[in-house]
Amino acid sequence: MKNMKLALIWGIILLLSACQPDGNKKYINVGMVDGWAEGVAMTYVAKAVLEEMDYQLVIQRATPDMILASMNNGDTDLYMDVWLPLTHGSKIAKFPNLVDIGTSYAHARNGLVVPDYVPINSIEELRTHEGQFNHQIMGIEKGAGITAAVDRTIKDYDLNYRQVNSSTVAMITELQNAIKEKRWIVVAAWQPHWMFGKMKLKFLEDPRASLGTAEQIKIFTRKEFPAEQPELTRFFSQVHFDMGTMANLLMKMEESKDKESTAKQWVADHRSLVNSWLR
Repeated sequence: MKNMKLALIWGIILLLSACQPDGNKKYINVGMVDGWAEGVAMTYVAKAVLEEMDYQLVIQRATPDMILASMNNGDTDLYMDVWLPLTHGSKIAKFPNLVDIGTSYAHARNGLVVPDYVPINSIEELRTHEGQFNHQIMGIEKGAGITAAVDRTIKDYDLNYRQVNSSTVAMITELQNAIKEKRWIVVAAWQPHWMFGKMKLKFLEDPRASLGTAEQIKIFTRKEFPAEQPELTRFFSQVHFDMGTMANLLMKMEESKDKESTAKQWVADHRSLVNSWLR
């Protein structure tokens, strides 16, 4: 019995040792929202680059609110998908212990989007086509920044519509099905996103700017991170995608069944750009 107990104890010790981080690796915890294409793509690209620098990027999957709260408490190091000034502005304002270290994409946009065969061009025109759209705007998750903006848009334009909230994947699936059947549909959408490369879509004009104008995608860290990790802070502050490289990355990642391998290949294929981030 004594030998069995010793064997059990050693088994537990060996198991715990196997679960410990590699002492030769430097770790960074990065938040990511599954289903948010641009954030997923950028995070996997950063992971691929940092592995070459002998860092281990640990992905922490959660909602934006949970990620920001975890960063504010010092548990998560960094988040690459903060949209400002509108989408996440009110969320960021709640957390004083966050630091903006750079802009990864400067041409982001939120809006209401329809297939190109729908013959309207402005949100104002939705009022005269309520029946064709079934009084519905297909939205995404309830906690998303764009969801609150769409609710505000419905009020601003006095629309007799309701926002149907589910998930990003569900919204895209419904959009794809509607296009196959040539049905009218209006969805809450944003650029950059691979959907604009795979489907013929258009933003409805927003003369009241209820959904904002230009957005920037920012990289935020916990407050102490820049002082503790100057090398990583310098790297992330220089990560930047233009419209062409972001569109290319998103299409590659959407077509991939192994995002980690695809990100590594993308880094290899864009070595000049990646090297500019490492100066």
